[in-house]
Amino acid sequence: ATDKLNSNYITTKAVLIRSINLPQQIKTAIEQKLQQEQEALAYEFKLEKETKEAERKRIEAEGEAAANRIINSSLTPNLLKMRGIEATLDLSKSPNSKTVIIGSGKDGLPLILNN
Repeated sequence: ATDKLNSNYITTKAVLIRSINLPQQIKTAIEQKLQQEQEALAYEFKLEKETKEAERKRIEAEGEAAANRIINSSLTPNLLKMRGIEATLDLSKSPNSKTVIIGSGKDGLPLILNN
């Protein structure tokens, strides 16, 4: 079309196209491609999110393991007995119905029944 205009001494600098009517098959192909691109982006996002969650869980587990090592190194039989006595006192103050028998359970701690 521009060749025809140029031969009649008219120079075209720009052409404004208001709409293009594509065949339905091409429209469908374009829509499918866009949908597949969106699905690929969603998959990449989900993969990145799961990778970050796995890293968070690994860091959390390392922190718990370090805390357990510190706690384990400080535990003594006397400290465990003291914690058992504190737990028994807390249970005795609880409104829940429990039977606490003070005596010689395993490791010298009280026996707690109906638990």
